[in-house]
Amino acid sequence: MPKSVGATKRISTQIVPVMGMTEPVEIELLSTMKKLGTVRSESYNKLGSISHWGLDWKKAYPEVRSFRTPESLGLPSKLMEWTVSDVAKTITAQQAACTEAVIKKVYKRFPGKENKKNRKELCKQLKTLALLDNPLLHRLVRKEFQRGHSWVKNQIVYQQGGYKCKRISRNTYQLELAGLRRGKRNKIVVKSNRKIKGQIRLIYNTDIGHFEIHFLADHGTIDIPANRKAVGIDKGYTEAFYDSEGQAHGKGLGKVTTQKSDRICAKNRNRGKLWALHRKSEKIDPAKSARILENNLTRKTENRRYRKNQSELTAIIGAASKSLFDGKSLKVFAEDLTQPIRNKRQSKAVSRKLNSWMKGAMRDSLQKWADWTGSVVTEVQPSYTSQIDSRNGTLLGKRTGDNFTGFDGVVLQADYNAAKNILVRGTDKEITRYMNKTEVQAVLLRRTARFLKGMGLSLLDAVELGWLDPKHSKTKAFKQLLVGMPGTSK
Repeated sequence: MPKSVGATKRISTQIVPVMGMTEPVEIELLSTMKKLGTVRSESYNKLGSISHWGLDWKKAYPEVRSFRTPESLGLPSKLMEWTVSDVAKTITAQQAACTEAVIKKVYKRFPGKENKKNRKELCKQLKTLALLDNPLLHRLVRKEFQRGHSWVKNQIVYQQGGYKCKRISRNTYQLELAGLRRGKRNKIVVKSNRKIKGQIRLIYNTDIGHFEIHFLADHGTIDIPANRKAVGIDKGYTEAFYDSEGQAHGKGLGKVTTQKSDRICAKNRNRGKLWALHRKSEKIDPAKSARILENNLTRKTENRRYRKNQSELTAIIGAASKSLFDGKSLKVFAEDLTQPIRNKRQSKAVSRKLNSWMKGAMRDSLQKWADWTGSVVTEVQPSYTSQIDSRNGTLLGKRTGDNFTGFDGVVLQADYNAAKNILVRGTDKEITRYMNKTEVQAVLLRRTARFLKGMGLSLLDAVELGWLDPKHSKTKAFKQLLVGMPGTSK
């Protein structure tokens, strides 16, 4: 048996439908949701500013209660407190995401080992309100931090003490939820395969017109091995993931994504024509214009189709992640694709398809299955991972579609080659996650120059032989390396 260094809980969000409730209960729950929507909105406006940076969610309720009391809305204090705490936790998560984005910019602005002390100090200030006294950090946070606003008026958060769960039959439970009046509880019946406990969220799903209960289900624990197997993965469009073992996961993702993108494009072109006809008929034939608007330009059917498409894509990505981990605890190295794709000249059709590429869903799915299996996902700097020959770690070669052709004519599967490069990048001491593209290019050119030197060639020779992409010859690093090479003709 392999040694273990700990254990992790298998936790997932479970959604169960509400099967029955009386009409007075439904009216009261919808009324409570509307009131709590006001609390949620005002909490975001108060706590979402930069002056509440580093917010402790446990201290959020007194801040909100200073200007909005539960009595003013006819709400119990506990229901309001649970909603404010939920908002505060969401804002804390937004601040964490902003901090990560700002750290990337700090590393880009102050690269190299000589700026390590300065970077460390800036990252330390970023965790507290000291950032307000630093003009650079203040400006970066202002630019990245999206102040939250909420229009959510369809949910109620209950802690364990706010409800009771009683089993009626095998898969049926009755919940007694805290109401607006002391001692009066609202009874609802839910269909669930497990007893509901912990914090729950009652949501009125406006798309289907039904109530749902969202709660965390505990599926036990899993031992974490001391030595996890390391795997590199390349995130793709045709298939979701390609690992460094040569296995593709989530085949058919690109086909489904393209079909969805093309369908929406064709649909919107036709809708554009209908909108033009509607506007043209407004003055000539108002009745016809109204019929077009009511019968042909609503979003109900299209929204249903869109949700179906998204569910299909999410299912493919989820199955790909499950297949990748296969119940094992792994150390996964993946590309950090959080930055938008910029400075690429491409057709509108290609841009449209890339915009449909669910990079965020891939990242979330990987993390979910990593938590489930006790694995670790580490993101690496993605620059040039598809343009390096994994056999020698140099830029000698060219990628064309699904093939990568080395300088010696050997053809490799492009995604497999990229996955192996990502695996190596995960333990690369020279190339860190937050380095910019130019710095990565300089490191790779130095390695390529050393490799060529062993063959008695220079970078310029590699460009002339067609081994090295001519775009690299325009960089500062390339020119500096040429100057340092004896016998180089200018």
